[in-house]
Amino acid sequence: MSFPLNNDTTASPLPQIKGYRLLRVINHGGMSTVYLGEQIALSREVAIKVMATQALSDEVSRRRFENEVRTIARLEHPHVVRIHELGRTSDGLPYYTMPYLARGHLGQRSFQLDAGGPDEPRVLETVRTLMSALEYAHGRGVVHRDVKAENVLFDDAERPLLADFGIALRRGFGPRVTAAGLAVGSTAYMAPEQARGEDVDGRADLYSLGVLTWEMLTGHLPYQAADALSMAVMHAQDPIPKLPKHLRHWQRFMNRALAKHPGERFDDVAQMSAMLTLVERRRSWPRLTALRERLAAPLRRVPRAGWIGVAMLVAVVGGSALLAGVDSDQGFFRAGKPVAPDTRPDDPIASMLRPLPEAPLQNALDDARRQISQRNLTAPADDNAYDSVLRAWQAEPDNVEVQRVIDELTTALGAEMLAHLGARRDSQAQEYFTRVQQLAEATASGDSAAQRQLRQDTADALGERMRQAEAGFDHKRAAGVLALAESLEIPAEATQTLQARAKAIPKRGEVLPNDPSGAVLGVNGVAISRKPVSRDDYARFVSQTARESARCRERASLLRVLAPRDWRDPGFGQGENEPVVCVSIADAQAYAKWYSRQTGHDYRLPNAAESRQTAPEISGRDLSLWLRECAADCNQRKVTGTSWRSENDSDRTLDAGRGYDDVGFRLVREL
Repeated sequence: MSFPLNNDTTASPLPQIKGYRLLRVINHGGMSTVYLGEQIALSREVAIKVMATQALSDEVSRRRFENEVRTIARLEHPHVVRIHELGRTSDGLPYYTMPYLARGHLGQRSFQLDAGGPDEPRVLETVRTLMSALEYAHGRGVVHRDVKAENVLFDDAERPLLADFGIALRRGFGPRVTAAGLAVGSTAYMAPEQARGEDVDGRADLYSLGVLTWEMLTGHLPYQAADALSMAVMHAQDPIPKLPKHLRHWQRFMNRALAKHPGERFDDVAQMSAMLTLVERRRSWPRLTALRERLAAPLRRVPRAGWIGVAMLVAVVGGSALLAGVDSDQGFFRAGKPVAPDTRPDDPIASMLRPLPEAPLQNALDDARRQISQRNLTAPADDNAYDSVLRAWQAEPDNVEVQRVIDELTTALGAEMLAHLGARRDSQAQEYFTRVQQLAEATASGDSAAQRQLRQDTADALGERMRQAEAGFDHKRAAGVLALAESLEIPAEATQTLQARAKAIPKRGEVLPNDPSGAVLGVNGVAISRKPVSRDDYARFVSQTARESARCRERASLLRVLAPRDWRDPGFGQGENEPVVCVSIADAQAYAKWYSRQTGHDYRLPNAAESRQTAPEISGRDLSLWLRECAADCNQRKVTGTSWRSENDSDRTLDAGRGYDDVGFRLVREL
């Protein structure tokens, strides 16, 4: 297998695999890392794909993955890269080995000829080779799911091989076992249903092969976007682009291969192959210009009188007097009236060969859709969809296709606006909104379905921005969302909802909604509990964790040696809702971790500055409270506040390994 070199010297140490010597990383992705290695027994270079821990996080998923690889390893086809061996690293991560093909992949080759245009015979041969590999795999219930240029490798004989069935799926086996719920594959080649995370079959592979064919023919992808999400949206929503004139004989093939819905595509490789044969035949048809010239030559040798006779015959047969006759002195007669010789009709041959008049409306529609597909929405000045749509609307405002292309441009402009809005590029979002408004005003489309949908999508996007403000209790961010809601003119009901949500965000010193500890909002991204942890709260913790009690230190007393105290019996009476004492700082930190797991929030001990934000509410005896800061070393920890044993208001330093009958603790929540 061949991959681009990756010489990252900061990478983790190479894994240990028995029987192999790993040499270097040759590719790294989110789900796996591929290494160049040597199989020691056979002294041969191999590519070793080791799955990432996060890709297969438990033993069940690892075994399912290994079963899947065993199925793929049984594929034996001259144009499918074989799997040599399956196993686990010394760390228990699944891996499999493949041939190391050093001659590169399809994306590193050009199919364009020096004279211009693609090497079509070579494209056809490559496509047929890949179709044979897919037909073989599909016949055995295996869907590749990641057909792309980087997965078409070449052996030493320059034969293409389809590689990396490692994320393939056997039909009937359920969702992708190694990454359930994820839309697996490369979005530049991915079928719309696959990008949505739906179950797919072989038609998704044929869609990807169609994208790959387009790339070989033109030298670029049919859809081009700045990020994976935008690319997936283009595959799902954008019209299929038009090929250049010299490749028009491929257009029907592409329209079928790149259909948005699987039911409109080729059902299988056999259907795709049959249409590919038609493409080959169309390539052999004479060009229209050559045919026209061959027809024009003999026609020009026909005398003018012959054409007049034909015209008269047509007039008689049709029952019309389009051409009344010829008078040698007075020239032509049209509808019984003489026409001067210098205004005679054009040469009929020249009229036949003259190009058809252009259709301004259709040209504007074609230009607009091409520009939308290329994302030339408002620029450049001489080639953008906005101007083309306006030309189409001015030509025929009530035309159904004109209304459709207005909606298409509205949706495309809106998608750009929403992308900027999600990335917090608000000025750019505002620019696209202005364009959408201008388009609505210029074409009277302010109440169209596309405009209404965009307003709703904008409201949803702002709702997500408000959710983020709520999560961080950020009033400034919430105010920014409300300002955007006003400037982007979302529906009044949605604006009112956002206003209510912003108003409900608590201010400093107010209790957080639904916080189980009753914490109040502080500053610097924390909320602090007003009350220390109670005996009842701590008892639940001990009951579930069986944590041993720390020894409780009092003033030197021989009695305490004979009758040691702990949090259950600190030496004085306490109610269940009073603060727990006689717990060490380690006990307090363990409680914070347990409580975080119970609630799903992040709790910890406060530092000195956080503790001073809100005074604690302590019933009964005055207590000091543990802080998270260390003293000279972490065997000594600080407490804050006076207690019934200490009148010292400054922070004290105590032995971290003991509990104290005048020291409790409270928590802060990180927001």
